[in-house]
Amino acid sequence: MNNIEINQFILKPATTVKRVFKFTFIPLFFLFIIFSSTHANAFQFSDWDIILKRYVKADVLDGVRLNTVDYGKLKLDPTFLQLENNLNLFPLSKLSTNKEKLSFWINVYNIFAVKVVTDNYPLKSIKDVGGLFKSVWKVKAGRVDNKKYTLDQIEHQILRKMGDPRIHTAIVCASISCPDLAMEAYKPEKLDEQLDNQMKVFLSNPNKGMRIDAERKHPRIHLSPIFDWFKEDFKSNGGVFKFIKPYVLPKYKQALNNPDLSISYMYYNWSINGS
Repeated sequence: MNNIEINQFILKPATTVKRVFKFTFIPLFFLFIIFSSTHANAFQFSDWDIILKRYVKADVLDGVRLNTVDYGKLKLDPTFLQLENNLNLFPLSKLSTNKEKLSFWINVYNIFAVKVVTDNYPLKSIKDVGGLFKSVWKVKAGRVDNKKYTLDQIEHQILRKMGDPRIHTAIVCASISCPDLAMEAYKPEKLDEQLDNQMKVFLSNPNKGMRIDAERKHPRIHLSPIFDWFKEDFKSNGGVFKFIKPYVLPKYKQALNNPDLSISYMYYNWSINGS
């Protein structure tokens, strides 16, 4: 075999590798572009993330463990006003997927609930806002896409109609007994993980989520009244007990199967979840 033949023999594998790389690189490149552009049009809640990290911390109020909000300082932060303005300018037509819409409106509900408090701060309860003929839930709380929304509209006309009962431990009514305000914004790409975690955290809190007196002669489950107020939302998922079972502490799973388990609902503390 002469030198030319040897060189051709050696080069052939390299050429083959080059061709393989050429034809695999292009699809992978486009897959990267598609993946990186997923949710690119969705609203970016980076300002909300900043606010949550600055003003939300774990604490105890009235004997209840929860994430508290420093409304007094948050009220003075220009980042919050910037966030409000950006929501007002955001075109809802940019939201395309179900997860984009769900995460967006959960965040907006929580932002507007906080806004209601800061707009009327100081106050003892969010329910102090409004009046004799209009509850706080029906007061215009903020704007999205140049349209005013109430908390009622967001919860009942948008979020509940999307059919995911986990929203009830994600939206926060600025009160001690409501679920904890998460310390990060909800994001489409990790929404399921975040909602599952919220449900677990809420149900593991014995003073506002759930506890079971399994050792009693007549075992009793104590639940947040949230599970009573919105029990219709859990019906299509087999009912409250069946729905919450995957999220409860291991020691409670068997107790939920007990046909003699009676239910009572905890007192709901409407005091502000912060200072």
